[in-house]
Amino acid sequence: MIIAVASGKGGTGKTTVSTSLALSLAAQGREIAFLDCDVEAPNAHLFLKPDLREQRSVDLLIPQVNTEICTGHGRCAEVCQYHAIVRLGGSTLVFPELCHGCGSCTLECPEHAITERPEPLGTLEAGVTPQGISFGRGLLDVGEPMAVPVIKQLKKWLPPRDDQISVWDTPPGTSCPVVESIRGADYLVLVTEPTPFGLHDLKLAAQLATELSIPAGVVINRDGVGDARVDDFCGEAGIPILMRIPLDREIGAGIAQGQPLIEIRPEYEARFQEMFAAIAAEVTP
Repeated sequence: MIIAVASGKGGTGKTTVSTSLALSLAAQGREIAFLDCDVEAPNAHLFLKPDLREQRSVDLLIPQVNTEICTGHGRCAEVCQYHAIVRLGGSTLVFPELCHGCGSCTLECPEHAITERPEPLGTLEAGVTPQGISFGRGLLDVGEPMAVPVIKQLKKWLPPRDDQISVWDTPPGTSCPVVESIRGADYLVLVTEPTPFGLHDLKLAAQLATELSIPAGVVINRDGVGDARVDDFCGEAGIPILMRIPLDREIGAGIAQGQPLIEIRPEYEARFQEMFAAIAAEVTP
């Protein structure tokens, strides 16, 4: 089973929930895999403390045009969905920042005037935590604009196994990196807070789950602030509230020091195990 943990906005406690879920299930002796797909700001390692011994680079294949062969046919520009290669002023120009590395221009060039060069995008790392959790994460290089290729390569490098429960910690928001991160998940845990901003972004995340046909439930973090409109929305939309985590100074201070929630409040280990049982009952026919 693959459980993706997402949030419509950053700072709601998504990593707090995903790491504690993984640790709680590992405490039951289950085989757990954890992927930190938030490649622009991965931080799950601060809580799970894996021994990262494997590393692999992520490259994007960028087209190069041989001007001595190119006749200006323009087929390359026609097939590029991202306008990364254009015919302008008698020259064929490549804009690497827009290229997604799909290879269409190279395949379609009738003169075979296009080759591809690898452009480093980021790094993948993998290891095992002290609890035996298989851990992987991606790191997008500073200044690189596209996180999706790194997320794709991370999921291919460490694919889910039938004998494991996989927990995927996704980027915040509802953009392309989030869509790629939750693609293939069996269940989506949406972490929110009971504030107007939390409700607004929860609605967007819930809509994304609906469009991708992924069943979802909500964890309300910092419960006790704001109002009841998140509860009202979940009731109207038929989205179950899986757990509530209170606004608590001790919890906030512990998380700021890199402590998992179930270490700060051990009673939450059983609550996360119960939450998984409810998810499994919904997902399993």
